[in-house]
Amino acid sequence: MSINKITTDDLRRMNDREGLILQGCGGDLQEWVEGINQMLTEEGILLEGTVFNNCSTFEHENLTCLVFFFDDTKLDGGKLAMWRLKTHGEFGGTWLSDYVPNHLGGFAKEEPEQEVQQKPDCPLIGQNGNIFNLAGIASLTLKEHGMEEQAEEMKGRIYSSGSYSEALNIIGEYVNITSEDDMEEGMDREESIQP
Repeated sequence: MSINKITTDDLRRMNDREGLILQGCGGDLQEWVEGINQMLTEEGILLEGTVFNNCSTFEHENLTCLVFFFDDTKLDGGKLAMWRLKTHGEFGGTWLSDYVPNHLGGFAKEEPEQEVQQKPDCPLIGQNGNIFNLAGIASLTLKEHGMEEQAEEMKGRIYSSGSYSEALNIIGEYVNITSEDDMEEGMDREESIQP
């Protein structure tokens, strides 16, 4: 039975979980976990021989707290709620779903996944190999695809790069390096697909 150390930020990202939080757990945390498991078994709250195996600890407001997650634990929810109320003065017991909004300012909002922008094709093969010329063509391609910020970022990185090959690699991070022939073949294919 291991006890994981977590942060309050970790707790704020657990809006899909539930558990019992006990506040002010001083001393040996392993003894706390074993004692609470024994007490809840004797009270008929933990059922079918299951115990809280998934426990974590965190510090908040100078208190050491334990979280007993309900994952994979069979328990009598009604009895546990009554036990929590009856022992609140002793253990400061609360649900994870109550603790986070009332003590930590609520659950963290999920950041929407950023759409990965595709690299546009850029016909650099066969062009004048001067790095400033290639950077200009790649920059123009990015701007044509509405990627002005990336164009400026790319040029800044190219101009501060240390070698020709490094500059080429940077261009390749922003565009798919192709030849004029590849571009024309792609356009021919698209035209043949059009109804």
